[in-house]
Amino acid sequence: MRRADRLFQIIQVLRRSTRPVTAAALAEELEVSKRTVYRDVADLIGQRVPIAGEAGFGYVLDAGYDMPPLMLNADEVEAIVLGVQWVADRSDKALSTAARDVLAKIAAVIPEHLRPVIEVPSVGVKPTESRGERFDTTPIRMAIRNGNKLRLRYLDATEKVSERTVWPVVLGYAEASSLLVAWCELRQDFRHFRTDRVLVMEVLDEQHGWSHARLRRRWETWRAKVDRALPGA
Repeated sequence: MRRADRLFQIIQVLRRSTRPVTAAALAEELEVSKRTVYRDVADLIGQRVPIAGEAGFGYVLDAGYDMPPLMLNADEVEAIVLGVQWVADRSDKALSTAARDVLAKIAAVIPEHLRPVIEVPSVGVKPTESRGERFDTTPIRMAIRNGNKLRLRYLDATEKVSERTVWPVVLGYAEASSLLVAWCELRQDFRHFRTDRVLVMEVLDEQHGWSHARLRRRWETWRAKVDRALPGA
């Protein structure tokens, strides 16, 4: 790893951590010696990067520090390319278009030497088989952002049809389908709804009144309890 890339990576590691990061942890991730880490951190501090801490305690980066936009390395660009490929091939038309637009915007501003990573990528995802017209998840995504309830006419695995009013939490994607996680007013609990089994969907004007963050935390707590209850957990 070039020294410039290593300095950049040290900043990235510190940015994503909420706790002090020791030289040993940095050395392990960067695959260098602790002595190299000490020297690199000292150089960064000398360049006025606001890193606080010391050997034996760990280092933290000032929360207000920001780097120039799109200071990406080749691995980060490849990660974006891989994500765009996956989203473009598996989501609804609006999200697929948005993913390609993001990649085009990044390609327009990254350094010249990184553009081949986008134009001729070394990573790829397996294309999915054609599933015909895909379920348009745009209204679901908008409802999650805005806190609107949804009314569903839903066909379950036993082919029983039911009417549900739900509070959408998150939209998950699998290889061949998407899954709506929501609080179900009928069951008074969280439920998962496969979008390919939704017969009719209506976005209601009524809002559930919870912030998205609060509702998601409640779902994550519920999911943790379910996971602990599973055999072998």
